[in-house]
Amino acid sequence: MEQKTKIIVCGAAGKMGSLIIQLALAQKDKFIVEAGIECKGHPLVGKLNQQGVPISDSLLEVISGDEVVIDFSISESAIDHLKICIDKKAPFVTGITGFSKDQFSYLKEASSHIPVFYSPNMSIGVNLFLEIIRFSAALLKEYEIEISEVHHNLKKDAPSGTAKKMADIICQVFKRDPEKVVRYGREGITGPRPFEEIGIHSLRLGDIVGEHYIYFGGKGEIIEISHRCYNREAFASGALKAASFLKNKPAGFYNMQNMIKEAIDVRVK
Repeated sequence: MEQKTKIIVCGAAGKMGSLIIQLALAQKDKFIVEAGIECKGHPLVGKLNQQGVPISDSLLEVISGDEVVIDFSISESAIDHLKICIDKKAPFVTGITGFSKDQFSYLKEASSHIPVFYSPNMSIGVNLFLEIIRFSAALLKEYEIEISEVHHNLKKDAPSGTAKKMADIICQVFKRDPEKVVRYGREGITGPRPFEEIGIHSLRLGDIVGEHYIYFGGKGEIIEISHRCYNREAFASGALKAASFLKNKPAGFYNMQNMIKEAIDVRVK
């Protein structure tokens, strides 16, 4: 029988954190929720949440080292939690998209000490969508490309991490420098669109969980590929799958592509 995965959820009272806890508790044969972490001064700190999980404001006080830490707090807090995970040799999973360049560099550096799983979008479906984009781009090198994304009005960063990843994939396939070709929206007299330009456009309205579109424009036709997410359960479920995937892995930097590949390899065997 497969050993249960023990988890600690940072950002436990947030939309993602609370849903991760809810789904984990519904899978008692697979997961044990040891604790939730929230910021100092949060009204739940020192109490049990609605599902009976103890909430603390200190990861250091509740971690033993045999848990997987799933972090959906904020970037500054996540880096603090990551330092504790390094000390405790605990695997770390996050899908936070607001990391600065220095913070992301530290995330990569930490992976030389512990297993770190990072994906800007934890949905299995959207990561298959990214692979479809990679495949399509290789066949559509004569087409112009635009990206758009739509999220709820409370999302803090723009463009989304997934939209940035889409642009990165295109640049990898076409061997373009993102710093030179990616353009965030347009305004004024912009002149003719350079062929190599990749436009990214962000919409924020209502309570839309997440929609991503990529357009390949050729002469006389446009190809549109899209992914729409209707609730956060797809992300929470993916985060739990990532925790199970990571728990026995050696130090390294892992992502959804690694997890999907492993799942395919196991099925093929």
